Amino acid sequence: MAAVTLRLLVVEDDDHIRTALRWALEDEGYDVAEAVSGEEAIAAVAVAAPDLMVVDLMLGPTDGFAVIREVRREHDLPIIVVSARADTHDIVAALEAGADDYVTKPFEVKEITARLRALRRRAGSNGTATGAAAPPEVVLDRDPGAPLVLREERGTVHRGDEQVPLTLTEFRLLCELAASPGRVFSRQALLERVWEHGFFGDERIVDVHVRRLRTKVERDPSAPRLVVTVRGLGYRLDPQ
Repeated sequence: MAAVTLRLLVVEDDDHIRTALRWALEDEGYDVAEAVSGEEAIAAVAVAAPDLMVVDLMLGPTDGFAVIREVRREHDLPIIVVSARADTHDIVAALEAGADDYVTKPFEVKEITARLRALRRRAGSNGTATGAAAPPEVVLDRDPGAPLVLREERGTVHRGDEQVPLTLTEFRLLCELAASPGRVFSRQALLERVWEHGFFGDERIVDVHVRRLRTKVERDPSAPRLVVTVRGLGYRLDPQ
């Protein structure tokens, strides 16, 4: 059976960078589409959502942050930000908007392709990072009115009858924590298990994604009881 060609959208207003990325990614086997503005990117996703996206932040009136937030309203596809903005606030803001990874310019094209492969491996493993077979479902919160149920093999989380819209990275993070309930995971351990390549070794990416995950799975995100912070150590999952 022939391999499926993945569709990838590059959103970049610099002609040279966009062309270099397209050539390199086509050599990797992607079907690459291009957008030179935020408006064009949003329109392209509305017509036919790609499998992955590479997005610059500085795009004019509709910047990369707005593009990511708009895409995240309907889609959980992997998104990598490629930007000259290296300030911590910009990195955190992009991750808060819904990006899965962040690469600063100047960059090596090989780095982009390696990170895309890592994202694809995560998607191909349906979120689970271990070799053990995942149980059909795990009840994380036994709320009588709306239990929270994780189904790794299906790649879904439901709160009662409603599916919880997690991104790929959020899902991977929840699966990793749920694989060992009660165990404390350090931020570095979660980087190695969930992000694989370590994201510059910057542990703040874990905190950002935990905050995003809590807004979706906790009954009260301001007082989390499911994904618990263990001060000075990391995080653990306490089923309710």
